[in-house]
Amino acid sequence: MTKLKSQFHSDSTRGKVVRNVFWAVVGKVVTLLSTLFVGILVARYLGPEQYGLMNYIISIVGLFTVFSTFGTTDIIIRELSKKNVPKEVILGTSFLMRIALAVIMIIGICMYLYFSNESAETSILILIYALTSIFSCFDVIRHYFTSIIQNEYVVKSEIMRTMLGAGIKIILLLLEAPLWTFIAALTFDFALLAFGYIFAYRKKVANISDWKFNKTFATLLLKTSFPLLLSSAAVVVYQRIDQVMISKMIDNTSLGYFSTAFSFISIGMFVPTIVIQTVSPILVKYRKEELHRYEVESQKIINIVTWGTIVLSSLTSIFSYYIIRYTYGVEYLAAVPVMQILAFKAVGLALSMIGGQLIIIENIHQIAFVRNIIACFVCIVCNYILIPRWGIIGSAWATIITVMFTGGIANVFIPRYHHILKKQCIALFLGWRDLFRIKQIIKR
Repeated sequence: MTKLKSQFHSDSTRGKVVRNVFWAVVGKVVTLLSTLFVGILVARYLGPEQYGLMNYIISIVGLFTVFSTFGTTDIIIRELSKKNVPKEVILGTSFLMRIALAVIMIIGICMYLYFSNESAETSILILIYALTSIFSCFDVIRHYFTSIIQNEYVVKSEIMRTMLGAGIKIILLLLEAPLWTFIAALTFDFALLAFGYIFAYRKKVANISDWKFNKTFATLLLKTSFPLLLSSAAVVVYQRIDQVMISKMIDNTSLGYFSTAFSFISIGMFVPTIVIQTVSPILVKYRKEELHRYEVESQKIINIVTWGTIVLSSLTSIFSYYIIRYTYGVEYLAAVPVMQILAFKAVGLALSMIGGQLIIIENIHQIAFVRNIIACFVCIVCNYILIPRWGIIGSAWATIITVMFTGGIANVFIPRYHHILKKQCIALFLGWRDLFRIKQIIKR
């Protein structure tokens, strides 16, 4: 215990990683549990049909959101980690670009609603939730703290936002408020988070008024990010299009069941998300200074991430009935077989996330969009074929096929990514051994 405390307060790289992991875990646990708890209460209150409509609205906006980030997230973290360009220039340029792109995205949503058959009520709800793209622009502050391995400052803000947002939704439940108020509350969550990021940056770094826009860096960012935009767009499509297709091809009630099962998948993504966000700056450093160590450590990370996710996914699938029965209630039991399948989506996503991160670190992301674009078509075709035959069960299998394709199988067709595929195969078949050596790996 004393040794752990000394590492926690150490200024060494290991100490920073330990603190970063601690705060990332705390923030993620609070967010997951709070979101899940309140989400269950909201789902039970709204019922499958209205809960399905709420998720349809979120999915529609999600399909457009990728254009407001332009695939810059990982590039910004990489450039901040390199420290070749002043942080004020990186943050200022990326923020203003994000604002401009968010405005364009909202205009795009308005055009979609004008030509679509959406009802006036649904259109208004979509526009309300679309405002989240403006507040999300302040995510660049989080990217900065991630790049310097100091998530503590933003995690505290996120925890406060989560608790306050949860309190607001519980009050709405007690008041028996209509659906639109919950959509507004979700939007307000993003506003709270933005203010929290600004507060953390002003307290620990400087004023955001010091940020500067640089045309040269903006051009570089756009040029570098464009392949990732195509890739990110494809990812968002195959992660969201199934819910839109279920709503259009079946009904919102079925989408409510599907979304219920889907809500627990974020638990399976807990391990890979935390690990990847924490170790990315370290792996960038290793590759720059010690290539052999980078190869060894990156393999260990893939092993741990993959098998940690497999274990969590298996447990989620096994206990699906009890999870749904004693959380969402008997009204949502139709979601059980869907959840038993969807639980393993986290494995494919883990392989995709860590593989994609290595591709960015190694600066070979220029053609990464190819695998995701192909996966996007695989997802749409599979859903189109399987939904009419097996309903939401078919959509669940389409999801698994898609994520496993983009997570690894697609790398077969891209020679530059064969070494990534090799690491993924080693992780799947032999990586379990590192779970039993995780203590020794952390000590190193």
